[in-house]
Amino acid sequence: METFQKTTLIFTVIGAINWGLIGFFDFNLVESLFGVESILPKIVYAIVGICGLINIGIFFNRFECKEK
Repeated sequence: METFQKTTLIFTVIGAINWGLIGFFDFNLVESLFGVESILPKIVYAIVGICGLINIGIFFNRFECKEK
């Protein structure tokens, strides 16, 4: 399970870096790598979004375990 958590965290960090680049420099790394009209950026965005939701669940799961 730890490998799965690390993998989802890596994808979430990649998404955060991309959003930082968009916010600071108006540069979308995902679209520049895969193209604007391609289906690949949408797939990457979907994977990052799913990983972010999984990380929310992991966060609350760890929080509940530490309270006990």
